[in-house]
Amino acid sequence: MDNWDEVRTAYQVARMGTVSGAAEVLGVHHATVIRHIDAIEARLGTKLFQRHARGYTPTEAGEDLMRVAQATEDQFNQLVGRMKGRGDDVSGELVVTSLASLAPLLVPTLSDFQKAHPDLIVRYLTGDRLFRLEYGEAHVAIRAGSAPDQPDNVVQPFQTQEMGLYASAEYIARRGKPSGVEDFADHAFVGADDENSRAPFSRWLRENAPNESITFRCSNNFTAAEAIRAGAGIGFMARWEAARYPDLIEVMEVLPELSGKLWLVTHVDLHRTTKVQAFLKFLKDRAGDWFP
Repeated sequence: MDNWDEVRTAYQVARMGTVSGAAEVLGVHHATVIRHIDAIEARLGTKLFQRHARGYTPTEAGEDLMRVAQATEDQFNQLVGRMKGRGDDVSGELVVTSLASLAPLLVPTLSDFQKAHPDLIVRYLTGDRLFRLEYGEAHVAIRAGSAPDQPDNVVQPFQTQEMGLYASAEYIARRGKPSGVEDFADHAFVGADDENSRAPFSRWLRENAPNESITFRCSNNFTAAEAIRAGAGIGFMARWEAARYPDLIEVMEVLPELSGKLWLVTHVDLHRTTKVQAFLKFLKDRAGDWFP
């Protein structure tokens, strides 16, 4: 791209959602912002934004440009910081992604990190979709399962999350507690709605409980935990999460083979930046108290 000013303007419009907001951030007149957007769209031959009464919404192409510009700005700011001798500067946006079920652990950690760095804007993105670090969608990803193998990512083992089989006290009072797998046909279970789920505990439940006994099915671990607490059936929960609710009863001993690995993933281009390294250190220190 010949004109970085146009890219930077488009990035700020995508980020702020309005021409006036981008103009304020950039310190230019709103007519300059509009001129830059028109110029870059003409140069690329595609629309980057949908215009509407409330402002500007990025198209798919606009989202792609925003992710690349975010990564570029992060790297440029880090370079400027090194050149000015501000190696301890942690500011701008920090984007972290994980499964939503880890929010009770990550939200307090992110909040405390932000308190230590008040110039930081935290964006915490959750969901089952894999956010693409190579496009700058996130600085740090916490992923579960087998070790991620995307190219150009730095992958570090993080924690092991033990899973247990739990039921509410109300369920146990109503239906009793199974003495073993042989009793599963007489009980109700909470399981994954996706029968192709590769989570070890989901596979184990499908292999050991009759299909007709899995009577309450959920699309994610958060809703499954709520169903277990409500007495809908017996189901798997992370042991750290179950420990937060005294009304839950563990119905079987922990099976080590069902434990899940958590991984820290960063992109190689941003891994060594001050912001990412500061957060990784803070996160690892805090995570030592996460799991029993």
